[in-house]
Amino acid sequence: MSQPKYLTGDKAAIQEFLDRFDVFLFDCDGVLWSGDHLFPKVPETLDMLRKAGKQLVFVTNNSTKSRADYKKKFDKMGIEAKVEEVFGSSYSAAVYIARILALPPPKNKVFVVGETGIEQELDAESVPYIGGTDPAFRRDMTPDDFAGLANGSALDPDVGIVLTGLDFHINYLKMATAHQYLQRGAKFLATNIDSSLPMSHALFPGAGSTGAGIRYAAGADPVALGKPSQAMMEAIEGKFHFDKARTCMVGDRLNTDIKFGIEGKLGGTLAVLTGVNKKEDFLREGSEVVPMAYVDVLGDLVA
Repeated sequence: MSQPKYLTGDKAAIQEFLDRFDVFLFDCDGVLWSGDHLFPKVPETLDMLRKAGKQLVFVTNNSTKSRADYKKKFDKMGIEAKVEEVFGSSYSAAVYIARILALPPPKNKVFVVGETGIEQELDAESVPYIGGTDPAFRRDMTPDDFAGLANGSALDPDVGIVLTGLDFHINYLKMATAHQYLQRGAKFLATNIDSSLPMSHALFPGAGSTGAGIRYAAGADPVALGKPSQAMMEAIEGKFHFDKARTCMVGDRLNTDIKFGIEGKLGGTLAVLTGVNKKEDFLREGSEVVPMAYVDVLGDLVA
């Protein structure tokens, strides 16, 4: 396997790299920003690419925000972006549930373990759901809950899917309820299974971590609909109709972003060292996931 090209500071190499692609898929957290901190020259870099005629798509595994929420964040950060250019894991999951699974009613309701981003995207696809941000599930487990879940009286008979995402209010009641639905045959989906979330220049538990209790109790893995799932790649390709050979995935995480691009047979991948993985992770001998090129920060692409 060839060594990735280090582009920072090499104007000729940067231009040669950019000329190879018409479309750039960007991860957001850890690439464009960390929390509310915008990395240097991000707006200038994206503007440069747009002026060069490149198509931009923002592909994020963060399920807590809907596409509309991300549009607001882009605006706040001073980044030009359209709602239609955002493809998040919550949207990917909603599309998969509504258009791929397409379970017949009434057994098409979703039990959500996650935040409002999932709810907004399910609403947009007219998918019924319970759980999520409902205060009824943001409390301690009681003896009555144990009895009601065990005999089924506390369960909605129309739930046919359990969907997990990053949940800032994960608790035993949500895990126990999800587990009971799964034991009764509900399909198990996840917006993504990221172990960590880059935020405020540090790493915090991600969707895979907050959903791990359900996964472990069920003894089964969910169908993951975020990066590196190729179900997400097929959905993105179907929406934007791009040439994979002329498309580059830009991200900070090897096992999601870069793997997503490699397994999706994209023309290239670019690692940015402002998030989860460092260059030592892919430069060491035997590394299984290696990007085509890498930069210290995204802004290094601006000549």
